[in-house]
Amino acid sequence: MTGIIDVSSSANRWSWNFDEHIPSDTGEGRRVLQELLMQLERHEWGEHDTFGIHLAVEEALVNAIHHGNQDDLDKKVHVVFRVSPTQVRIEISDEGSGFDPTSVPDPTEEENLEIPCGRGLMLMRNFMSLIEFNDLGNAVTMEKSRSE
Repeated sequence: MTGIIDVSSSANRWSWNFDEHIPSDTGEGRRVLQELLMQLERHEWGEHDTFGIHLAVEEALVNAIHHGNQDDLDKKVHVVFRVSPTQVRIEISDEGSGFDPTSVPDPTEEENLEIPCGRGLMLMRNFMSLIEFNDLGNAVTMEKSRSE
């Protein structure tokens, strides 16, 4: 099942849930990112938090589409967003073979400054409160708590 689900039950800590499988297309990635950004605005998240979440999610989506699924439109990216007034949770998985996030070079180290990899992962780690990959390396879960 795909689409947007609004949850207003007080038993659920999330006030907005989104769960969709999208084609490996950057336009679709932008569309779902805009859905998330509209909900962050609706939940009155601040500009600083929204900026960081935007960058982290954009990087994760681009990685899933380009690196994971190799831009193959027959492959899907599974996107789950959960938003509350104080917390956001993002889950993005692709159908690729995965990678080892510990093998990605640190782009801030002198010998890696001109290597064009690792910057997206660095942004994700710096802007989110939590970032975890599954064992295969083809799914990432990120969380952010609202700044005070």
